[in-house]
Amino acid sequence: MKPPTAKQIPYKHRIHGDIREDHYYWLKDRDNKDVINYLEEENQYYDHILEPLKEQTEEIFDSMVQRIPETEEKVPVQRGPYFYYSRLEKEKQYPIFARKIAANREQLDKAKEEIVLDVNELAHEDEYLNVTERRITADHRLLAYLENRDGSDRYTLYIKDLETGSLLEDQIPNVYLFGSIEWSRSGQYIFYIIMDENQRPYQLWRHRLSTSNTDDELIYEETDPTFTLFINTSQSGKFIFIQSHSTETTEFRLLDTDLPEDPPKLVDERKHGVIYDVEHWEDDLLILTNENALNFQLLRCPLDNPGLREPVINYDGKRFLQAVYPFRDALLIFGREKGMTQIWRFHDGKLEQFAWDEPIYTVSVVGNQSYTTTEVLIEYQSLLTPQTTFAVDLSSGNTQQLQVAPVSGNYELSSYRQKQVWTTAEDGVNIPMMMVYHKDAFLTGPAPLILEGYGSYGANNDPYFDPYSIPLLDKGIVFVTAHIRGGSEMGRSWYEDGKMQKKRNSFTDFIAAATYLIDEKYTTSSQLAARGGSAGGLLVGAVANMAGELFKVIVPEVPFVDVVTTMLDDTIPLTTLEWEEWGNPQKLEDYFYMKSYSPYDNVEEKKYPHMYVTAGLNDPRVGYFEPAKWVARLREKKTDDNTLVLKTNMGAGHFGASGRFNQLKEESAYLAFTLDKIVVD
Repeated sequence: MKPPTAKQIPYKHRIHGDIREDHYYWLKDRDNKDVINYLEEENQYYDHILEPLKEQTEEIFDSMVQRIPETEEKVPVQRGPYFYYSRLEKEKQYPIFARKIAANREQLDKAKEEIVLDVNELAHEDEYLNVTERRITADHRLLAYLENRDGSDRYTLYIKDLETGSLLEDQIPNVYLFGSIEWSRSGQYIFYIIMDENQRPYQLWRHRLSTSNTDDELIYEETDPTFTLFINTSQSGKFIFIQSHSTETTEFRLLDTDLPEDPPKLVDERKHGVIYDVEHWEDDLLILTNENALNFQLLRCPLDNPGLREPVINYDGKRFLQAVYPFRDALLIFGREKGMTQIWRFHDGKLEQFAWDEPIYTVSVVGNQSYTTTEVLIEYQSLLTPQTTFAVDLSSGNTQQLQVAPVSGNYELSSYRQKQVWTTAEDGVNIPMMMVYHKDAFLTGPAPLILEGYGSYGANNDPYFDPYSIPLLDKGIVFVTAHIRGGSEMGRSWYEDGKMQKKRNSFTDFIAAATYLIDEKYTTSSQLAARGGSAGGLLVGAVANMAGELFKVIVPEVPFVDVVTTMLDDTIPLTTLEWEEWGNPQKLEDYFYMKSYSPYDNVEEKKYPHMYVTAGLNDPRVGYFEPAKWVARLREKKTDDNTLVLKTNMGAGHFGASGRFNQLKEESAYLAFTLDKIVVD
């Protein structure tokens, strides 16, 4: 079976005296039957290419399923008289959310379980389903949750009566997928955020239970198209924070949960380049801000004197502070130092950092814990250590291990290694990488290796324990993550040095990482694969043009590859929000810089590696047409016989299939394709 050939319809983009030929522009029209037919042809070709790998795919899938424990249950979190938790049962696709009433943790085993929400009961066979936000009223009687069945960001708000188990008639459509619903203290009102025609969350509404949606009141509208709107409730439960957010700037307003009909109050007016976050502790607001502090400082502001700002702790530029968790007895502060996540306890005016035994790890504070709790749950994991939950005594700082996540099948930690290595970037900057591998992986020389990266939005690729990778580690596969600039693993400056007019640093950092791994004989170019999703798909897509010869396989998942065209089209969902990340190509300098690396605009007549590309027809973040156009142009231009496939999920969006087993099937197919190319028998 020959790969599909997309027809070409001449089209030219003209701006800044420049012309860009775009003969596949017609693929943007999803209402055109020829577009759907082409995507289906690509899917048929994908099935044809993957058919000989069916046995390998099933073997990988089965090995992953064997790693699923009979039950995976989170440590219960106490809120009021209840302990809330979730669990996953081996044969089920989706989580079950439950609770128990108990006086303390020791009595939980004897307490009766009450199912709050079983997502499996909402699912229909082979249908996409995602349930995101879940918010319970202060009296623990009502559950609000968001549900979506097409993979877009438009969700429907449902409210369940936990006493009767029935749904209320109150149902609200077009609610954003996260950071978008909160209750008043009384539970009589629920606040929610809806989206505009470009799927930008922009309006906050107030709904009174048992009334018509047409009677809902608009509380606040974010009119700047480069900003989004989110809400969250303070740890204390006293305030709902309304956050206007862009990449460079934030602005907060407060709603008193006891006075839900009062207008919101502004904290600090937005100031370009100033990012701040707000929490509530005792009689103060806590403000985490980058104003005059690149890596953020923590200030306090008395509620009765909003203009006053005093430091809670002294600013230290080596610490990158990212969040604060106020509890009655102490503060926990989350951030980064020396490339790793960290947690500090602030108690009686003293700051204490928690220490961990491994050099590579991730630690985090469990969310939705009670403000009045005396013990706080912290989760710890590494590339080798399964997720481990600790209880921290807020007064003493002492920790107690409560649970280690179960690992099904044989797993002997001493058989594996995790390691941090460094390479030197094109401009002399040291770039860290994390690798995990079986202790015998390099006994016979270089090993097959999968290199991943992201490097955008300041997002971090922190180490985590992946039980599904164990069978692959046992086969000698090495996994490496490059902490390239554009993330913030090494602090805020790491992000600033990988965006806008410095975006190419992300790509050259990744190339330097691959080159180092080859030069140091960890792998060879014939055994090396690259993987990245979304903005990480842009990363590996750009690298395919710049240094494709370093790789045997490149896997761009839902890749953002037609950068200039998308950033010029403000009718595409979320485009305006991205101008402070990539630049605005309506500006001449931004246009030519973006064009210099945009994967679609830089496809050449040359050899490319094997490529496994994915897309989602309902994807609001990266339109399906970007990878579709890119694959069509690659087929037209590339001079090799290497395999190129495009798999479009016709019933889902940016995050692929829903349900644990469906996701594992997608992962197994990608791995079978990749290993078929990089594993040398």
